[in-house]
Amino acid sequence: MKRMTHTARRGATVGLAIASIAMLTACGTTSGGTDGGGEAATELGEMEGQVSLLAWPGYVEDGSNDPEVDWVTPFEEETGCKVTSKTYGTSDEAFSLMKTGDYDVVAASGDASLRLVAAGDVAPVNTDLIPNYEGIYDFLKMQSWNSVDGEAYGVPHGYGANLLMYNTELFPEAPTSWDVVFDKASENAGKVTAYDSPIYIADAAVYLMHHQPELGIENPYALDEEQFAAAVDLLKEQRASIGEYWSDYLKEIQAFETGDTVVGTSWQVIQNVLEGSGAPTAVVLPEEGTTGWSDTWMIASESKNPNCAYAWLNYIASPEANAAATEYFGEAPSNEAACEFRSEGSCEAFHAGDEDYASQIWYWSTPIAECLDGRTDVECVDYSGWTEAWSEIKG
Repeated sequence: MKRMTHTARRGATVGLAIASIAMLTACGTTSGGTDGGGEAATELGEMEGQVSLLAWPGYVEDGSNDPEVDWVTPFEEETGCKVTSKTYGTSDEAFSLMKTGDYDVVAASGDASLRLVAAGDVAPVNTDLIPNYEGIYDFLKMQSWNSVDGEAYGVPHGYGANLLMYNTELFPEAPTSWDVVFDKASENAGKVTAYDSPIYIADAAVYLMHHQPELGIENPYALDEEQFAAAVDLLKEQRASIGEYWSDYLKEIQAFETGDTVVGTSWQVIQNVLEGSGAPTAVVLPEEGTTGWSDTWMIASESKNPNCAYAWLNYIASPEANAAATEYFGEAPSNEAACEFRSEGSCEAFHAGDEDYASQIWYWSTPIAECLDGRTDVECVDYSGWTEAWSEIKG
């Protein structure tokens, strides 16, 4: 069954999702209820002169990391909104940082976006006030991770896959399976790496979907107790071979450069950096498929600079800015016209606009008790259970 079918099925349960996630976020929540942070703006006013952004590394480049990589300065010159930004390493970190109220805008993946809505930390957006929204691929709009009850909660940014990175000297032939980090991980004990987040449990579930089909896993984010236990057991076995879990992509780059890590989950942007430094690494999408992300720019419900926030959402969704940001990071763009501004062959490499290819990636989604695969005869393990299990896995 195509994964896009599962995505559509998730959309039907979004109301239940918000109610369930609200229970997860109730403790420590400082604002809002279960329907996001108030109403969408109806009109825009004068620019406030500043905007604070919270994003994944590589999403907000102003030339300070590389003088040739700068899409922030043109925005500042065009709008008069001075940008300050902070990067984060995991969706859990982003969720916690949004509690501070220090950020106007956040770039959120699907395992954080609905939690932010349920906690009241982000507001619905009026896409009529974002002209460049019209150019976004339709199959990325109004999905279960960026909309609730028919309201958009942000603007799609880019999408991509979590890939298998390997040392080409130790693996002269590209691995074809995730088994090199699971069943065969002991062959490189101490030099295997994995992403440091509870959502990584879904990677084990994707592997089990193909290697233990009797478990009946249909969606790696919808795991009943038996399925979840199998994924956790697999990761506990893997733990003996893990040298280091990573969330800071710079640390993973260093580990592959020094040879301390030789195989593990990674992102295309990490390979881009390593390729530039001459490191003997490559990435591959294994035969089992993979998890991935479809990220959304969202506006804080208590944004101090809402006009500049809307200006940023419109700007970063423009063909030129979306092209620059997504090509630098290593992902497909969300704007259909962005490929006109990317280097030759880059959009083809990331299958930009290929809805069928995009449907083969299991995009990060927040696990909830109401099974996202549509089952009603069992209860699935929610994100709090994933968080508890991740602590046990890491020891």
